[in-house]
Amino acid sequence: MKSLTAEQIAQSSSTTGRRLSLHDRLGLISLIDEGMRIGSADSPIVADLFNDLWDLIDRTVSGSKLDRLKPEHTANGFKVIEVNGESGENLGRLNMLYLNKPIPCYYLVYVEVAPPFRNKGLGSRILQEMRAFLTEKSAVGILDNIIPRNDPTFHIYAKHHWRPIEEIIGPTDDHGVYMVFVPPSFRGKKLKEPVRRLLYHLQRKRAAIDMRDNEQMVARTIEEFKELYRALLTYFEQALAEGRVTPLMQFMFTRYVTKLLGFRRRIGQLLGYTGGESLEQIVLDPVVRALPIQSYAPRDLASNPAFVSGDRELWLQLPEVFKKHPARMIESLPNYRRPSLLAWLETNRKTSSDSLTIGDLMDLGFDPTRLKEINLGGIDYIFERVHSKLLPDQERKKQLLEEMEGLLAGERVRNASVKINPPLLIIRDRGNGYILRRKVDGIHWEEALAQLQSQSGLKALNSSLRVDKMITSTIRRARELLSARLEGKESPPADLFTFFVSWNLETNQPRIAVDPSGSFLESIWFA
Repeated sequence: MKSLTAEQIAQSSSTTGRRLSLHDRLGLISLIDEGMRIGSADSPIVADLFNDLWDLIDRTVSGSKLDRLKPEHTANGFKVIEVNGESGENLGRLNMLYLNKPIPCYYLVYVEVAPPFRNKGLGSRILQEMRAFLTEKSAVGILDNIIPRNDPTFHIYAKHHWRPIEEIIGPTDDHGVYMVFVPPSFRGKKLKEPVRRLLYHLQRKRAAIDMRDNEQMVARTIEEFKELYRALLTYFEQALAEGRVTPLMQFMFTRYVTKLLGFRRRIGQLLGYTGGESLEQIVLDPVVRALPIQSYAPRDLASNPAFVSGDRELWLQLPEVFKKHPARMIESLPNYRRPSLLAWLETNRKTSSDSLTIGDLMDLGFDPTRLKEINLGGIDYIFERVHSKLLPDQERKKQLLEEMEGLLAGERVRNASVKINPPLLIIRDRGNGYILRRKVDGIHWEEALAQLQSQSGLKALNSSLRVDKMITSTIRRARELLSARLEGKESPPADLFTFFVSWNLETNQPRIAVDPSGSFLESIWFA
C-alpha cells in the first residue's frame, strides 16, 4: 500500500469527499475499550462514532442479503456464502470445501458473524442457506463443532438438523465433535461405512485444509488492517494536514500499531503460514511514524480508575499520585530492560530514557512499554499492561496460580525447580489493566530462544549444550503439568499462562545447572 503524506490526505478527502462508513466506524470503535465507551457518552469521538450507530446496525442487518460465491471467485477454492449489507459491509461468511469421495460431501471449514452483528439471527440465516445448498446439491455436510460446550451457541447446529457423527458410525476415537447433515435424498440409505471413510479421508486432509484457510484468513485480516488505517487517516485528516498532534490521535494510532504487532506475532504460529501475505504491505505515513506513542486513553475517553483486587499492603505502598493517576504514573516508569530491547537501543544509539515513536514500535516488532519496572520496599516488581477486557481472565488466573503455589511446592520439571509468580495487584485505568508481579531472575521462554538464535555470544553455547532444546522440552513438560493440575477446573484460556526460564539479565546468559545427570535449567516460573 502506498504511503500518504498529510497533504495528500487532505487533497484526497477534498476531492473524493470520503466519509466514514459503518465499517470504518466499527473499526475505529474496536480500538476503544468497551468500558470507556459505556462511561464516556459525551466524548467528541464517541458522539461522532456512535451517532445513530445501533439503529444503523439494525437497518444494515434487516437489509442484508445472502450471496453464494463460486470457488473460482475465491482465493483458495472454498465455496463461500456471505451475508452482505446493502452498502457493501460484510456481516458474516461461511466457508466450505467439496470432498467428492466416497460420497458427495461439503466440509464446513468455519462460519463467522462479525461481532457487532451477532445475536441478530445472521448465524441461523447462513446455516439455513447451507442446508438449502446441501439439499439442492444432494450432498452430505460434515463439520467439527469447535464451539465450547458451555457457550450458548454450542447447540446451533443441532437446531439446524445436524447430527452427531456417532449416531451414524458409532463411537469414534477422534477428539473432535464431528456432526453430519444428511439431505433428504440420502435418508434411508446405509451411510455408516461411507461416512466412516469420509471422516478418515477428512482427517488425512485436515492439516492441508487448515493451511489453506489460514492463508485466506491472513489475507482478509491484512485487508481489514489496511481499511482501518485508511479510516484513521480520514478521521484525523484535518489535524494531520495542519501538523497538529493530539493525545487522542496518538492513542488511536498507538493502539492500531500494537494490535497490528500482536497479529504479526500470532500469524507466525499458524499452521502452514509462510509469510506469503506479509504485513510489510502496510506502510505507515512518515507523519504517523513520527507520532509519540500514547498507551493509555485521553481523559475524555476514560472511565474512573478502579482498584480491582490484590495485595492492599502493596496498594498502600504506592505513592498517592499513583493512586490518583495510575495509568499516567505507571506508563512513566522505566521500561523493563529485556535483552531484545537493550540490543535494539544499542543498535539504534538510543537510551532507555528516550521517548519512543509509533515508527519505533513498528521497527522493534513489539511494544516495550507494555512492561514497566518499579521498586517497592526494596523489592523489584514489574507492571504489565493488558487490555481491560482480559481482567476477568487475569482474576481467574490469579486464583488458580495461588492455589497451585502450595500444590507445586518442591515440584521439578526436567530437574528445573518450579516457581509460581501470580499477579499481586490489579489496577484498571484509562482502558487498560495493570498487573503487578515480582520481577524474577528469568525471561519469557520465547525471548530466551530468540536470544540463543540471534546473539553471536550465545550461539556457540547453544551449539554445545543445546539450550534451545532444553528450554522447549522443559516448557512442553511444564504445559503438561499445568494441564494436569487444571483438569476439572474452570480456567481461563491456556495461552494466558506464561512461562519464564532462569536467565542472568546482567550478562544475558541462561542460568543452567550441571550435575552428573546432565545440564538443566535452574528454574521455571508459571505466571
